[in-house]
Amino acid sequence: MKNRIATLSAFAAAFLAPAVALAAPAASGPNDGIFAVCMCFGVAIAAVGGGLGQGRAASAALDGICRNPGSADKVFTPLLLSLAFIESLVIFTLVVALIVSGKMA
Repeated sequence: MKNRIATLSAFAAAFLAPAVALAAPAASGPNDGIFAVCMCFGVAIAAVGGGLGQGRAASAALDGICRNPGSADKVFTPLLLSLAFIESLVIFTLVVALIVSGKMA
């Protein structure tokens, strides 16, 4: 039950923070700080998700290698490839956050 609540709250935060961040520029006044905070939360959520994904991938790879040491050569390359893909998604989130904030064009 706790796992479902944590998943639901992370899911809600992942979609509510960007919604608030995208609504902030439409408003007038000193909302630039709110926009920056929301973009930081979005990147932080992506980094936490990427870190959890990388941890699970490495854990599964090491578990497989420990159970069958002969498979280390076959597991190593897909592990590095999957870690690179996970990290690229986090970097992609950072780039999108910078583009939306107007720091990059």
